Order: sequence, then structure tokens, then C-alpha cells
Amino acid sequence: MTADPLAWETLESRVAYSCPGFDIVNESVQLPDGTETEFDYLSEPPSVCVLPFTPDGDVVCIEEWRQAVDRVNRGLPAGGTEPGDDDLEEAARRELAEETGYEADRLESLVTVEPANGIADAVLHVFVAHGCRPTAEQQLDDDESIRVTAIPFDELLGSLLEGNIRDGRTVLAVSYYRLSTE
Repeated sequence: MTADPLAWETLESRVAYSCPGFDIVNESVQLPDGTETEFDYLSEPPSVCVLPFTPDGDVVCIEEWRQAVDRVNRGLPAGGTEPGDDDLEEAARRELAEETGYEADRLESLVTVEPANGIADAVLHVFVAHGCRPTAEQQLDDDESIRVTAIPFDELLGSLLEGNIRDGRTVLAVSYYRLSTE
């Protein structure tokens, strides 16, 4: 098989920095014109995002402090997969329960995307959860502070269209769901 003429050749790769949740990878690469240069990117495990609907049709949202943007963010339950997470649906169920205390009757895959493939190898798997009910207590990570709210889908969509929701995972999930159900 012939390589795509746009492809870069990786000459060397190393983890430049590692912390809980992700690594920064530094690669020496050769560009198609023969130029050799460095390229850094964020490397993280695949993640899941859940668009959870209650039996009444409300969406279970979370409000969470996001230090990087210095504000509370309204969004959807989401998180990285863990070692041994071979079943993405189970990972989505776990994130939903841990962050919200809700469990779903059923889940369906909505879309898989690479949300920032110019700077990261991240892959996001979005699920729609149906029949979500509060059945347990939240089990938050040490660095999470989350408030759970359930709002009508149209209100969530309106907040998104007004620019009040800026979380990329939520914008993607709600928009894609809306487009796929029209």
C-alpha cells in the first residue's frame, strides 16, 4: 500500500510530560517535502459523553467548575475510559452514574468523533441514554464538584443556540441528536 502523499513520517516519539488523565507526546517528524521538525500533542484514553433523558423527556445535565476557563460550565456527563474498559457502553453507564447518580434503562451509540485532532489524539464516543432515573449517590472524583439538574430538551437546545453553553461535547451531542431526529 502506498502512503498518502500528505502523510508525515514519525522518526522518534517520546512522552515529554505525563499527569493523571493525559500525556504530552513529542515527536520528531519528517514532512512530505523532507523537512524535519518537532510536533507535540496531547494523548489521552478514549472518552464517553452521555445525553441522558429521563422518562419525562428532560435531559440530566451537570454544572461543574472548570478551572481552565475559570467558570461553572453546564454540560453533559462525560469522562475518560479506564484501563480494562472494553465495553464503551458500560463506561458510559459508569460515568452517568458516578457524575449524576442516575442510571439508564437503555443506551444507544450516537456518534464517534475526534474533537481536536490537530492537537490531540482524543476520541469521543457519544451515547444517548433513555429512561434515566436517580438510583444512587454521585461518586465524584477528588477533583470534581458537580451539581445535577434536569431540564427540558428544548430549554437545553435554546441555551445552546443562545451561546450560553460552550462545552464542546455538549454542543456536539445536542446538535447531532437534534439533526439525527429531525
